[in-house]
Amino acid sequence: MSRLLLVAKEQSVFSSIVPVIEEKGGDIHWADSGEQAISAIGRKAMDAIVVDEKLEDTTGLALIEKIVSVNPMINSALVSSLNEKAYHEASEGLGILMQLPPEPKETDGRRLMSKLNQILGFTTSVADESKSPSPHS
Repeated sequence: MSRLLLVAKEQSVFSSIVPVIEEKGGDIHWADSGEQAISAIGRKAMDAIVVDEKLEDTTGLALIEKIVSVNPMINSALVSSLNEKAYHEASEGLGILMQLPPEPKETDGRRLMSKLNQILGFTTSVADESKSPSPHS
């Protein structure tokens, strides 16, 4: 099971991806500000943080930058309305797992969990499956 911290002023921003995260074995925790997110990460190890573009006390990008400076191994995803080039320039060097569109959809949640589970080793690659003995051997 992976632990994810979702950070948004309004939890409804992530309403389409929450069921997918839970279906794929995600344990969801919530924060509604950058300050709460940093506090939550200090109390409990998280596998990933998913951050809305704008928070009450900071931007999503600034929060990820702050968290990465403390814990560079945390996986992150950021809701961002920036175009691909501007997003790349703004987030370069932060190791953000993926950009989510404003109002992420179910398919975005599936991509997020697929990438996260692959990184965390919760899925088996095709190469690994081909090395496994057949149950019929």
